[in-house]
Amino acid sequence: MRVVIQRVSEASVTIENTVVSAMNSGLLILLGIEAADSKEDIKWLSKKIVNLRIFNDENGIMNNSLVTNKGDAIIVSQFTLQASTKKGNRPSYIKAAKPTIAIPLYKEFITQFEMQLGKKVGTGTFGADMKVTLVNEGPVTIIIDSKKRE
Repeated sequence: MRVVIQRVSEASVTIENTVVSAMNSGLLILLGIEAADSKEDIKWLSKKIVNLRIFNDENGIMNNSLVTNKGDAIIVSQFTLQASTKKGNRPSYIKAAKPTIAIPLYKEFITQFEMQLGKKVGTGTFGADMKVTLVNEGPVTIIIDSKKRE
């Protein structure tokens, strides 16, 4: 699994002119799932994200996590995060999981994340044409790959 995490002061997801998720302070999480991903990737990644200390404390130092700040989150599926640009100029999405694999893993990731966070999160709709808006705070943007665990 690959994620792009953005610390935001606001974010929303709109589908067909209808806002389906909106939030203020927290994390916008773009999630790319590959066929080789498992529940182990989900557990590791969700725990890592909710505990990342990327929010400012009272001294302005990034020392607080999403849990500590009681922040919100929106999780959006994004298969293009699995793009390979190794050959040529047209990205290959061969590593991206097919919907039969990706949808259950996406739903499980949301469930696990909510359990770790202790509250519901916003989402997009798998496979939908979504308009995602955000105000990146900082800016703070972090990329994590569950296969590399760096």
